[in-house]
Amino acid sequence: MNKNKRISITQIKSGIGYRKKTKNTLKALGLRKLNQTVEKKDTACIRGMINKISYLLKVEEK
Repeated sequence: MNKNKRISITQIKSGIGYRKKTKNTLKALGLRKLNQTVEKKDTACIRGMINKISYLLKVEEK
């Protein structure tokens, strides 16, 4: 993982009906609304959060 590399994370599915832990992960990534996109640094911590809730997200590398 390159230090300057960034990834775009888009929420494509609602967190309603999922566990509180899943909703907290969405919140930690900065996602509040459906189809909202955030740009984050490509770190191991962020990748771990993405892997846990990958079924709710779309990820694009930049």
